[in-house]
Amino acid sequence: MSESLPALIEAKGVSLDFPLYHASGRSLKKTLMGSVTRRMGQDNRHRVVVQALRDISFRLEAGDRLGLIGSNGAGKTTLLRTLAGIYEPAEGTIRVQGSLNALLDPNLGMNPNLTGRENIMLRGLYSGLTGKEIVQLEADVRRFAEMDEFMGLPVRIYSAGMIIRLGFALATAIRPQVLLMDEWFLAGDANFMERARTRLEDMVRGAEILVLSTHNTDALLDWCNRLIWMEQGRIHRAGPTVEVLEEYLGHRVQQKAHG
Repeated sequence: MSESLPALIEAKGVSLDFPLYHASGRSLKKTLMGSVTRRMGQDNRHRVVVQALRDISFRLEAGDRLGLIGSNGAGKTTLLRTLAGIYEPAEGTIRVQGSLNALLDPNLGMNPNLTGRENIMLRGLYSGLTGKEIVQLEADVRRFAEMDEFMGLPVRIYSAGMIIRLGFALATAIRPQVLLMDEWFLAGDANFMERARTRLEDMVRGAEILVLSTHNTDALLDWCNRLIWMEQGRIHRAGPTVEVLEEYLGHRVQQKAHG
């Protein structure tokens, strides 16, 4: 096998619009265009759009750990989904080099009509694993999720907690070079999350690049060496973690000693 290239993420002038298909009336357009949110606009087809992201540019190389902060609706999760290839930018380019895993939603990539075992097999095939590696993947997911008796049943009958356990176990079983992560990983019952945190921290340490969106100050201080503070879909501030976090919070933060 050829040696993999070092991980890289490069975003240049990325903008993303969400069209409002039911906002074609003249009076509604006028109202929306005058909105104080400053997130409304028109695209080149004269549709009213929500300007979800505007002129986002940054570059991450191996060793970078980027945290995304900002108020709800600032564009953090939208940016993660754009980096993952779920959304296509209206303007600008995104380049991602290296294997990628996105922990954005426990349901992401799962077919509810298939069994837990079948979903594991599909994920393994999508990730390019061999038959032997898929068997190992299933064993790892079964062991961690502790759902042996349900693996042969359709995911649609799973409880919300079971879906989170299966989704988390499956998403963290394949170790990527680039890890994109939203704060859904903090969900789940206390006993599960105690085990999940150890597994997640091991995955974070193994990734070459991390991009994390969270309101959890401890996670940002522990895992990130850079922050981007987003507001209204734009980069408001970018820089070292403690420096940006203190400006965002409006007070000093205490960094835990490691080692």
